[in-house]
Amino acid sequence: MTTGFTTEQKLLRESVRKLMDTHATRDYVRAKDKAKAYPYELYDEWVKAGLLGVAFPEKYGGSGGGAIELAICVEEIAYTSADFQMCYGGSMFCGLTVLAKGSEAQREYWLPKIVAGERRLSISMSEPEAGSDVGAIRTKAERAGNGYVVNGQKLWNTAAGARDNTMCVYLKTDPAVHYRKGMSLMLIDNDAPGVKLNKLDMLGRHCAGTYEVFLTGVKVDPDRLVGEENKGWDCVLSGLQIERVVSAAGNCGSAQGALDIAAAYARERKQFGRPIGTNQAIAHMLADMQTEVAAAKALTYQAAAKVAAGEDALAEITMAKLFSSETYVKVANMGMQIMGGYGYSMEFDMQRHYRDCRSSTIAAGSSQIQRNLIAGLMGLKVQ
Repeated sequence: MTTGFTTEQKLLRESVRKLMDTHATRDYVRAKDKAKAYPYELYDEWVKAGLLGVAFPEKYGGSGGGAIELAICVEEIAYTSADFQMCYGGSMFCGLTVLAKGSEAQREYWLPKIVAGERRLSISMSEPEAGSDVGAIRTKAERAGNGYVVNGQKLWNTAAGARDNTMCVYLKTDPAVHYRKGMSLMLIDNDAPGVKLNKLDMLGRHCAGTYEVFLTGVKVDPDRLVGEENKGWDCVLSGLQIERVVSAAGNCGSAQGALDIAAAYARERKQFGRPIGTNQAIAHMLADMQTEVAAAKALTYQAAAKVAAGEDALAEITMAKLFSSETYVKVANMGMQIMGGYGYSMEFDMQRHYRDCRSSTIAAGSSQIQRNLIAGLMGLKVQ
């Protein structure tokens, strides 16, 4: 377990927090949420500050950091908005899959473009009949000359509609074998011929956007195949732990953001002649919230430290993802209770946390799937 942060990591945290305070003001966040608009201006500031390169090697334009530095950036961005973090995190963990499983030519082509903000990446895995059951995907790629033709439908694709975005599409290349031996990963631009996107009307996380994607006769060149044909399951496994580092760190940051809003309100709001935070019932709620957020952070950075060291952190990061997501939901719910009618009002930010938090126990693996995985790692066979 990590015992603390280095001086450089502390400076990174301070710089990201300062950037967010400057460029992601309360009015900016509210305006983007209301307009359901992607925060392109903020993304450009992340690029200028080098945040898109924080986890990539210097040879590709990055700063040579790792999982801990990435978690710090994600946590600080999510403190302001879980929705904004989705815009950042998707490019990062998809890019790290290219780093881990792509060819050297693919790394040299894609990673500098991600770092420079010239391309964004998003993940396209879920389908109408395939969510937790990855093996049920039906989108397929068939050989056509020296390339492929892709047909299928994807669902719940976060940030797929952003401009200059390339989707990391998981699909079947050999339907006759077990999915772990017949799946591939291909990079498909969201404006390629045959790609149609439909932005869905969701409860929260309006800015990144959630999309339904239709792929009809989409031609894919062989250099867009990540790794080898039918080796997509290896790509899934390589990206799993870093995706959950991003997810858990985002939950921690957002939960702390919601908690701080509730605590500030409790210190200022007066009823019966005194601040409501001086009432034991409210004070104990806030104390419990802070304790659980701190525990979620400890789990997350313990896992991130193992990932950074190249160790298997599947158990730790799964527990961190589970606990942090449920903590964010709990904190946002309790924050609503503390703020009463003000929390329920669209004029205050707690309602946004309340809306945004609900996807955290579903996306990147539901809480039920996390519990099954943890139980399996304990030697229990869950039916």
